[in-house]
Amino acid sequence: MTKIYVAGHKGLVGSSIIKVLLDQGVAQQDIITQTSTDLDLTNQRAVNKFFKSNKIDQIYFAAAKVGGVLANNTYPAEFIYKNLMMATNVINAAHENNVQKFLMIGSTCIYPRVTQQPITESALLTGHLELTNEPYAVAKIAALKMCESYNRQYFRDYRTILPCNIYGPGDNYDADNGHVTAGLIKKFHEAKIFGIDSVRVWGSGTPRREFLYSQDLAKGCVHIMNVTKSQWDQVTEPMRNFINISQGYDITIDEIAHTVADVVGYAGKIEYDTSKPDGTMYKCTDNSKARSLGWSPTTPLRVGLECTYKAYLDLL
Repeated sequence: MTKIYVAGHKGLVGSSIIKVLLDQGVAQQDIITQTSTDLDLTNQRAVNKFFKSNKIDQIYFAAAKVGGVLANNTYPAEFIYKNLMMATNVINAAHENNVQKFLMIGSTCIYPRVTQQPITESALLTGHLELTNEPYAVAKIAALKMCESYNRQYFRDYRTILPCNIYGPGDNYDADNGHVTAGLIKKFHEAKIFGIDSVRVWGSGTPRREFLYSQDLAKGCVHIMNVTKSQWDQVTEPMRNFINISQGYDITIDEIAHTVADVVGYAGKIEYDTSKPDGTMYKCTDNSKARSLGWSPTTPLRVGLECTYKAYLDLL
């Protein structure tokens, strides 16, 4: 039987991957998980001990310290340190314990802040990163290159996917430190409940972003993990062993804010705080390689947002 370790199983992406695996018939006992309390992935000794004690065949690496613009600006040292340590410890331990199949979940924030749209995989390392999340991006680039390096030197099959902005049930509904959609859901819901006339959103509202539903991403993760190596090699290169996983179209922050407000049922005014950073102005990615491998997103944005809001209400 194939033993599958899902790192970061409590998070938005990891929990979605487990759901997809179970839906596709993988037995619960064949999925290995560890909470951060049980296993600190920044602790090399603990990680090595864990891998030696478990026979693991596949790894979905969804563990990460993540957050929105405010969190990245406030905790840059934690973002680069924790993400670097987790990735290097797990990738090397996987190799040392002969794990051949590894899927690294990266982020499209690793691309230059200014580049041709839609962004293709060839854009990596061709320009300056967005300063608001540079430490996180550098850590993710290092992890991607580490996977590629183990492939080159040791002939591993370590793959990386780069998702766009992810949303869905199980997200961190924090108005300050969470992702865009989850933070907006919390803001608009509380404004509706307390009768607040207006809600302030960071930035100008003009940046454009892609939004991918977490279950669509999870299905993509499992699909990409299981395509044959010959199929994977046909769309990647030895030093570009990664592909975009994305919605394929973008909308403005203003559009997503109004859509979330409508889903929540908030009828007040939306204002923008232009003293706060916008981040990268444009970040639409080319997902043609993922589509050529047989994956495509299926969840309309509004449907996904309605499911995400329902999950938020269930937490209250």
